[in-house]
Amino acid sequence: MQTNTGIRTRTLGRSGIEVSALGFGCWAIGGEWQDADGQPLGWGKVDDEESVRAVRRALDLGVTFFDTADTYGAGHSERILGRALGTRRDEVVVATKWGNLFDEDTRTSTGQDDTPEYARRALTASLRRLGTDHVDLYQLHISDADPKRAAELRDACEEFVAEGLVRAYAWSTDDPDRAAVFAEGEHCTAVQHALNVLQDAPRLIALCEELNLASVNRSPLAMGLLSGRHTAGRVLEAGDIRNTPPAWLPGFKRDAGADEDWLARVEALRDVLTSGGRTPAQGALAWLWARSPRTVPIPGFRTVAQAEENAGALAHGPLTVGQLTEVDRLLGR
Repeated sequence: MQTNTGIRTRTLGRSGIEVSALGFGCWAIGGEWQDADGQPLGWGKVDDEESVRAVRRALDLGVTFFDTADTYGAGHSERILGRALGTRRDEVVVATKWGNLFDEDTRTSTGQDDTPEYARRALTASLRRLGTDHVDLYQLHISDADPKRAAELRDACEEFVAEGLVRAYAWSTDDPDRAAVFAEGEHCTAVQHALNVLQDAPRLIALCEELNLASVNRSPLAMGLLSGRHTAGRVLEAGDIRNTPPAWLPGFKRDAGADEDWLARVEALRDVLTSGGRTPAQGALAWLWARSPRTVPIPGFRTVAQAEENAGALAHGPLTVGQLTEVDRLLGR
């Protein structure tokens, strides 16, 4: 539902579940964790009390959709989210993910498990950490899982729905063909995928529109590049994944901060994104809402101030059709 100027809610695909048009991604509030080689997988140090305050502030500002994963902070993000929601759990839609193995004590990622048996164990553990009896959206977190195995996992998710443990499910993947495998399930209602003004995903948007799925947008601010706060040569802290970016994370250079070419594209879009008194981040979210009625962006946050800025985008609503066209012109696409 959209007001004359702002935007408030969207429907989570074929499930009919209503969520705020803006969700909050809880990767960053998981804090520091690492892979088996010691490379950072988090966004650096966090203040758990500030994280709790930020979640609660988002709730007060109308945000009702929170996306996390069991592996974020090796279980820590789920625990913090559960604590922050507390007695307000029934006011929100909670999404989490499974498929990655981790050691909570050492906060280390230890591999993957794509078996249906592990899916059930992972769900049980997530429910415990979140302090809830059900997950609203349960998402496969292995983006390149074998489609045949994924069909088995889809069937397992249908069992979880029948048992009342899960309301709906999805696959977090950037491959439309894989997403279509999960979409064959009755209670599949979304695809989580990368999408932002710098990185369009037309095939996935088309799939969501064709099959009545929500497009849950991770990296809606291009890992912070679209916040307008990054400058060339600004080095990030050692525990930040963007300081030693893996191959799937574009826009940053090892030990050198943001890539100059990406920053130039952000700067080229500044006037459009800051129209109507928006901040650059709010403009980037506005582009996503204008891109399709299926989109639900889930920007990350670590502070109350970030929560307030992101939630403030709701009052501005989407960009216009003309502004969408101007963005494409400026980016040469």
